[in-house]
Amino acid sequence: MDYKETLNLPQTNFPMKGNLPQREPEMLKHWEQVEIDKKIEEAGKSKPRYVLHDGPPYANGHIHIGHALNKILKDIVLKSKRMEGFAAPYVPGWDCHGLPIELQVEKNLGSKKHEISKLEMRKLCREYAAKFVAIQRAEFERLGIFGEWDTPYLTMNASYEGAIARELARFAENGGLYKGKKPVHWCSSCGTALAEAEVEYADHKSPSVFVKFPLKEELGSVVPELAGKKASMVIWTTTPWTLPANLAIAIHPDLDYVALKLESGDVVIVADGLKESFLKEIGAEGELLAKFPSRLLEKRLARHPFYEQDSVILLGEHVTLEAGTGCVHTAPGHGQEDYELGLKEGLDIYNPVDNRGRFYENIQFFGGQFVFDANKNVIEKLIEVGALLGQKEISHSYPHCWRCKKPIIFRATEQWFISMERNDLRGKALEAINSVNWIPKWGRERIYGMIENRPDWCVSRQRSWGVPITAFYCKSCGNVLADGKIMHQIADLFAEHTSDIWYDWEASRFLPEGTCCPSCGKSEFDKETDILDVWFDSGVSHAAVLELRDNLSSPADMYLEGSDQHRGWFHSSLLASVGTRGRAPYKNVLTHGFVMDGAGRKMSKSVGNVVAPEDVIKKFGGDVLRLWVAAQDYRDDLRISQEILTRLSESYRRIRNTCRYILGNINDFNPDTDLVAYADMPELDRWAMHQLELLKEKVLASYKDSEFHILYHAVNGFCTVEMSAFYLDILKDRVYTSKSSSVARRSGQTVMYLILDALVRMVAPVLSFTAEEVWAEMPGTRESSVHLAQFPALAPEVKDEALAQRWEKIIKVRAEVSKALELARVKKVIGHSLDAAVAIKASGDTEALLKEFAGELAQIFIVSKAELAAQVGGEVYQAEGIEGLEVGVTAAPGEKCERCWCYDEQIGQDSEHPTLCPKCLAAVK
Repeated sequence: MDYKETLNLPQTNFPMKGNLPQREPEMLKHWEQVEIDKKIEEAGKSKPRYVLHDGPPYANGHIHIGHALNKILKDIVLKSKRMEGFAAPYVPGWDCHGLPIELQVEKNLGSKKHEISKLEMRKLCREYAAKFVAIQRAEFERLGIFGEWDTPYLTMNASYEGAIARELARFAENGGLYKGKKPVHWCSSCGTALAEAEVEYADHKSPSVFVKFPLKEELGSVVPELAGKKASMVIWTTTPWTLPANLAIAIHPDLDYVALKLESGDVVIVADGLKESFLKEIGAEGELLAKFPSRLLEKRLARHPFYEQDSVILLGEHVTLEAGTGCVHTAPGHGQEDYELGLKEGLDIYNPVDNRGRFYENIQFFGGQFVFDANKNVIEKLIEVGALLGQKEISHSYPHCWRCKKPIIFRATEQWFISMERNDLRGKALEAINSVNWIPKWGRERIYGMIENRPDWCVSRQRSWGVPITAFYCKSCGNVLADGKIMHQIADLFAEHTSDIWYDWEASRFLPEGTCCPSCGKSEFDKETDILDVWFDSGVSHAAVLELRDNLSSPADMYLEGSDQHRGWFHSSLLASVGTRGRAPYKNVLTHGFVMDGAGRKMSKSVGNVVAPEDVIKKFGGDVLRLWVAAQDYRDDLRISQEILTRLSESYRRIRNTCRYILGNINDFNPDTDLVAYADMPELDRWAMHQLELLKEKVLASYKDSEFHILYHAVNGFCTVEMSAFYLDILKDRVYTSKSSSVARRSGQTVMYLILDALVRMVAPVLSFTAEEVWAEMPGTRESSVHLAQFPALAPEVKDEALAQRWEKIIKVRAEVSKALELARVKKVIGHSLDAAVAIKASGDTEALLKEFAGELAQIFIVSKAELAAQVGGEVYQAEGIEGLEVGVTAAPGEKCERCWCYDEQIGQDSEHPTLCPKCLAAVK
């Protein structure tokens, strides 16, 4: 089938009338018919490989504008790499496990969710994810994105689930995986631990309290000024609900502390550097009794304000003078730094809160209360016992769950962790970061700081929809069995049957015959009920996708995602790869910003400022959306609005109209036989070739540097200024009126053809639909698709700076002539510029240059007559930008040529063609 026929394009007249929302689906059908993806794959077999690995979007809901930005950027990168000469496969993927899907399925089930088994729940989750994979796939394809859409990677596929379990087994083998009790981000609403990347920070109102912890003994023996005085340590906290879990007070080992006597008679101890702010906060005055080093307080005991228990004073480097009192309330079960200090000092990792965020029933005063509700009751108890020195409500940044948007808590629980210290994972990850090229450069500092300070990776979740942690518990003694060899065997089973079998088979079926508990020797086991963090799922994609597909390889040349992925996919992928491969999974990491509305505000359904890709495509077409992506400096946050899109659609129209105009003027041109050599071209055509070469250099460099906004501005400017407003405007007369086979006309057509050929190749990665449409109509022998072609080769030999400078001066004169013509038009001296005769008075270098172009000035200025004169008459215009230049405009003498519309005094002298000028007579005869 002919290429044009499959697009329903006429064979003779190039349509290109826009109507992108209707035309682009025809192109999609065409690409499907000709199997463009297979042709691209075939064309790349002998070429060097470039691998951009797709970070998987979540298979839940329709795509949003951020998805469109991300996928279009990737597509531009890959299409440009193919046109640079690489094989650049694109394997799209989806993240299919996790809480959002499970919660949505539970919501759909309603009360029936309690009646179905985990296996049935997982089946419904799998179906739900598959549904949205299909929906999002169609939406991504509509954007003109090429990829292996028939064989994407899905984290819920059997082979991928097997790979997840296999990577976990590797961590078990090298000792990086362990189970322990420590505080983690916990969402009481969702009932599960959260990863760092699943935590969002938002403003939250909390009670701020200053609380007395009375010292059990006098300090007179070490601080004489306090002899006979009862003193209290003062802590400050914004989480009063954690006070029931207090076991210690931390002070800094190198700070000085002071004892203050308040108006109430209370003697209180705070850090010297915070005494003024502390007194101001509680609205009191205080007399300084003593100043002493912190180490005098180490290991002394204070009494809990409302429980009959002690709180030990410990030295901690994490204490600061940023706020509070310098005496830090320490609950090892509710904070990372508290936990680390408690572990060091042998404290109990005490957590009195259950999975629902409620105090256990046996907790005195607060049993059964939800922790945030308990804040009020804790404060009332502090007042009752006389321990509260001050309180107020503050608004501050507080962690929230990414899914339910509710505040979360730190809570010590039994979880599975990947250690950051064993095997020196932290140090190796930091070293690997330095081997990666981060675009922009600040990406390196951002992820480096995150890895440098992050706690151990909590990889367990208390849900159903995910890959199980393939560990066992001895029924007799409770000992954990997480044997790497056994876990590898289970991974093979998952790869064959999916991980659903974990919920279908008995534990004994997974264990080799004769497996016994290494602790007690018994042979009956229970399976672990926790699943893996979804960030582990996607983080091991380097192993599950890049290493398992023949056309891919690891490490990838590029990971490209939004800036939030420094704490998400970039982060988990780095740890997963360094922990088992000893290297980063990527060579380059390119980061883009978020999409805001036209005013720079975050998009929100409640605000009503959401711009959906589907709506943009319906109104403007996919190529305008693609152009919007290319037009932005994506490294910063991007803005989108109807006004911005309308403006871009006008830019798109200028580029499209340039292509359309050129196509209309080369319809009788055959590049295989009609090309004119550069040396035989008129000077104006050689100037155009110089401008084209500058454009090629700029555009090809912008692709190499991934700075697509430079490409956009260069192409838009070229089509608008150099082409439409100058070269094509002047060339019009020569192409329309010269003899069809003349060298002058063929030269103009040669340049237009070469411009179009280069332009359509260079914009193809961005304007994928339009470029293909133009390519189908271009004359000459060429590849069947522009997406199988290469970028235009650079031709430095056609650059001529001296010539360009000459024409720069001519362009300035032309601009002044245009102003004179406009003034004459306003005064009704002329209508169209061809109605005019122009006389020019010039001096110096300008006069000398114009004399060289004396025979071409009328064509350059697009008037019927142009001449240099000692004096000028008619409507006289004094040029502003060129010294000594005057332009006189009069009505052109003679009659109007019927063919070229120029006025000439010799019209009518030929009896056969009495309405043609001499120039047109020569052409037709």
